Amino acid sequence: MFNILVVEDDQHTRKLISAVLKQEGFTSFAAVDGEDALQIMDKQQIDLIILDIMMPKMDGYELTKHLRSSDQKLPILMVSAKQLPEDKHRGFLAGTDDYMTKPLDIKEMVWRVKALLRRAQIANEHRLTIGEVVLDYDTLTVTRGDESHVLPKKEFYLIFKLLSYPNQIFTRLQLMDEIWGMESESSDTTVNVHINRLRRRFEHFPEFELVTVRGLGYKAVKKE
Repeated sequence: MFNILVVEDDQHTRKLISAVLKQEGFTSFAAVDGEDALQIMDKQQIDLIILDIMMPKMDGYELTKHLRSSDQKLPILMVSAKQLPEDKHRGFLAGTDDYMTKPLDIKEMVWRVKALLRRAQIANEHRLTIGEVVLDYDTLTVTRGDESHVLPKKEFYLIFKLLSYPNQIFTRLQLMDEIWGMESESSDTTVNVHINRLRRRFEHFPEFELVTVRGLGYKAVKKE
């Protein structure tokens, strides 16, 4: 169960987001501004924050900067009526992980929340072992016995993601969002290129294979 903190001074919006999160199986906490949010975080473990920008006392930019300066790495989704490119740019400079404009598309918000949580889970699980294969997130290394491969970042993140959820199918769009990010200008063919490179590199490993599911996406399959 993930704990999500909704920081929003508008009561209607705050209640709506909280209700939607509850329907999706999350536990939500609500704050009216940045100062209120910090008080809640002192008492409660929070896995992700959804916050408005324009709030009294401490706005979204200030709260984000404060959290990043204190080495808080939890995902932040900024939501705002501010739609100009410079406003979004300021949000990312402050340290937000994603940015949505109001009025909110609730379904898209849920999709982005889940993507941010999955991405954070990858980052927190720094080591993955499958049979004799060890993936080390900190060194971007895949090791089997005396054989060791240091991968480019995106290749490593991709194989780590797939092997973290064996047999689960991920679409190209999901992988693009989680590995390359919402702001990436890369095309979805980039995923296919990286998958092919990984296949060639690890085709002799008996523990797993990367499978294309036609019309759907990709998955990692553990071999017996």
